[in-house]
Amino acid sequence: MNIAVYAISKNESKFVDAWVDSMSEADSIYVLDTGSEDDTVERFRTRGVTVGTAQIRPWRFDTARNLALEMVPADVDICVSTDIDEVFRPGWRAALEQAWTPGVQQANFRYTWNFNPDGSEGFVFWREKIHARHGFTWVNPVHEVLSYLGPGRPKVIFVQGVQLDHHADVSKSRAQYLPLLELAVEEDPSNDRNMHYLGREYLYYGRWADCVTTLKRHLSLPNAQWADERAASMRYIAQAEERLGHIQEAHRFLLRACGEAPWLREPWLALARFCEGRGDWAGVLYACRQALSITARPISYISESDSWGPLPYDLAARACYWLGDRESAAEYGREALRSAPGDERLAANQRFYEV
Repeated sequence: MNIAVYAISKNESKFVDAWVDSMSEADSIYVLDTGSEDDTVERFRTRGVTVGTAQIRPWRFDTARNLALEMVPADVDICVSTDIDEVFRPGWRAALEQAWTPGVQQANFRYTWNFNPDGSEGFVFWREKIHARHGFTWVNPVHEVLSYLGPGRPKVIFVQGVQLDHHADVSKSRAQYLPLLELAVEEDPSNDRNMHYLGREYLYYGRWADCVTTLKRHLSLPNAQWADERAASMRYIAQAEERLGHIQEAHRFLLRACGEAPWLREPWLALARFCEGRGDWAGVLYACRQALSITARPISYISESDSWGPLPYDLAARACYWLGDRESAAEYGREALRSAPGDERLAANQRFYEV
């Protein structure tokens, strides 16, 4: 089985060695450099990587990735797309070869998008950037995804044992994301995924009214059917409405989010935080208990690290304390400390609960 890795790069010199080391289980590695001003290209070539160069104006991520894919020879069986600030844990090739059977066209694998300050995993979800050499193209100017060109749907597998870790370069600007997302929505106003991402980006920029308008458009789209993402849009609307001073609207959308995807911890914890801000400790405790009743972490990007750390226990502990139930506060507090044993605030709270 012939496996190739391909990627795009720009000023990635400090990541080259770690990336190439982790990708070296492949038969070949291809990189399209889009204008590095450091020694990225030279370092890749020194490591035996096949490097091409291209200037892409106006910039689009899908164009860059498609040009990188074109570098991969036609006789390759499996293509693996990663970014240069990502590394595979050893053994990924063997796991992929074992799982990839005749007829498979695409593979999902476990992906850690970021790490918490203590080294534990933050956002964890499954990605689908392993695919057959033929029958796929990249689409969308940003938050680009693979689009299947064949009839029907591709045969997709989930591969246990393939783990990719992202170690982001925080010095790089995200400024291009907003105009590219606006372009994506302009090109295809019916694309629910891009509409959701654009509304979320407006939230990041503090453009509260634009966030609300855009995410309401997302919810109105006929193809916006994924409940998890719809609930996320409702949560973001609630955040923006609260910042606009529309407290009742914020509360209404949080309740809608909980009803839309009651199997997710995130809407319940958003509701708990909202109640905390209003001194509604009974509401906090109810929402936290609903969140903690969910014990299986989803595999989608919607799953946020805070929801699976000490937060739900910490909020529940504080709610119990203010409701006069110190015994339950201490029980929840102990669970919070188990999730974050080095947290001094949690430890101080626990000592207070147990007095």
